[in-house]
Amino acid sequence: MTTPPLHGLRIVELAGIGPGPFAGMMLADHGAEVIRIDRGARAGFTIDSKDPLLRSRRSIALDLKSPKAVEAVRRIAAQADGLIEGFRPGVTERLGLGPDALLADNPRLVYGRMTGWGQTGPMAHEPGHDINYIALSGTLHALGRAGSKPTPPINLVADFGGGGMLLAFGMVAALLHAQRTGEGQVVDCAMTEGSALLMAQVWGFRAMGRWGAPTGGNLLDTGAHFYDTYECADGRYVALGAIEPQFYAALRQVLAIDDPRWDRQFDPSIWPELKRDLTARFLARPRDEWVALFAGHEACLTPVLTYDEALVHPHNAARQSFVTAGGLPQPAPAPRYSASPTTAPHMREEREDRAVLADLGFSDEEIAALGH
Repeated sequence: MTTPPLHGLRIVELAGIGPGPFAGMMLADHGAEVIRIDRGARAGFTIDSKDPLLRSRRSIALDLKSPKAVEAVRRIAAQADGLIEGFRPGVTERLGLGPDALLADNPRLVYGRMTGWGQTGPMAHEPGHDINYIALSGTLHALGRAGSKPTPPINLVADFGGGGMLLAFGMVAALLHAQRTGEGQVVDCAMTEGSALLMAQVWGFRAMGRWGAPTGGNLLDTGAHFYDTYECADGRYVALGAIEPQFYAALRQVLAIDDPRWDRQFDPSIWPELKRDLTARFLARPRDEWVALFAGHEACLTPVLTYDEALVHPHNAARQSFVTAGGLPQPAPAPRYSASPTTAPHMREEREDRAVLADLGFSDEEIAALGH
């Protein structure tokens, strides 16, 4: 059987939260052996065993303030293809685990660094969270409805899209380079820059004069009547994305709209008026009646599903978009490959410190010296 695409790669993950573990999850999902180094006895398993971000890898508990533990990490990293860390700049250097030390031990090592602001610059050592990074990149300014304050999209844009996923991409790119050249390097992944990168299309729209209205008045930010969510009679919602002319025509056909005002699809001056019309129309029926009415008409209308509804929707079920691991429903690995399988997610149930260290070549005496 064909192996997962990253099979044979070993990644060391210095325990963190959010984007670093997400990058580790992505690499593990696609076949890499990811060894997570937790921070001694403080790492709890009641929460860890329920966190999909920590799936599909083994872990070791090491106190990085201990010289013996630091030496153990260096020994493990010397056998690895890559390492992920998410501390503030300079922290791993002070621990004796910075890139200079580890690349000296292992010149092929790819050293992935996940921070909010990057390793350099006047704000590099400042604290922050997703909301701060997307604020500084200009991304948060674009998120919200007309007349409302900017609305953070949970922590999806900086932590995960512009952070963990971008770091996983950077790691794979640098690993390919290392395989070709034998040269390792540092991957400096900053969530501020990642969130800016996710806005590349909008920057293009601005340059072309197609995105200049205040927030909430543009094509994709709920300004257009044909690209928004609408409440239905039962308090649930549908999502409408009828941008292209043929999809817009299908929307009009299903709703029996022949009013000539609707011919002005891309005239922003009439969008508020047509949106009020659509708002009233969708309030006339429950959500699932609208979904049934639009079925097969290619108007780009879908139900806005809850978590529980998403798990059992026929399309998601057919694709196995969600899986159960450790008794917990969670998103399946993505993307899919035509030849290579991904790794079936499995959750950590208990520590395997001694077994993992033994597999890495540590003797019983060395393992005991590390407190295991």
